Amino acid sequence: MTGASDGIGAAAARRLHRSGAAVVLVGRSPEKTAAVTAELPGAVGLTADFSRLDDVRRLAAELRERLPRIDVLANNAGASFGRRTVTEDGHERTFQVDQLAPYLLTRLLEEPLRAARGRVVATASFVHWVGAVRRGHLAEVVRAAGPYVATRAYARAKWCNVLTTRELARRWAPEVSATCFDPGAVATSFGQASGGVTGLAFRTPLTAFMRTPAQGADTLVWLATAADGWRNGGYHSDRSRALSLPSSRDDVRARELWELCAELVGLPG
Repeated sequence: MTGASDGIGAAAARRLHRSGAAVVLVGRSPEKTAAVTAELPGAVGLTADFSRLDDVRRLAAELRERLPRIDVLANNAGASFGRRTVTEDGHERTFQVDQLAPYLLTRLLEEPLRAARGRVVATASFVHWVGAVRRGHLAEVVRAAGPYVATRAYARAKWCNVLTTRELARRWAPEVSATCFDPGAVATSFGQASGGVTGLAFRTPLTAFMRTPAQGADTLVWLATAADGWRNGGYHSDRSRALSLPSSRDDVRARELWELCAELVGLPG
């Protein structure tokens, strides 16, 4: 469970632990990750900063060493940044943290996922509906060209999550399944730290009407544990199949994005 030190990830980890799952929590903050891990006897806590791809590679190596099989990989970590920042790897930070780092982690954990006939669950968002990029222009997501708008950068990254889920399900079937979901508007520290219009909404009285982290985590836990009801490669909301933006169901763009991400992290397409 990435992004497990707070919010949806911590809530999901607690529920999965109560159900008897062996849980590995991954967070950016050593202190916060250790605090949640201490609540869950037998759980393991690891740290990684997804704005550094070498951290992701180190994390994957440690997970492969510890775990010969992984039944569920929950790619839940994410962030939105108010200002355009380029990481030490040369990528726009929101795109790297929300899309490129989980893509790399998933690719590097292919062997233990296949060994378990496991599944990958990605935390997407309804905001992907305003994040589409034209065919042949996906490099725009990486560059974040033009005036930087935090909400647009985040929406594009979440649109990429939906596309990647579709392509992952196609490429790794039948051994590995992949799904993604919209947790809804959840009052968490993620929202409070976000930039742009999204972040503003989380710093107003509107938070009283938002979901709790436990409510936001419900569909994640369902996708991680349910035997059926979900669609491989699909987008979900409230324990049901949901409609995603038509462009996020475009197999041409899904293949293009997969190959672009592979090139950016130095893996074969």
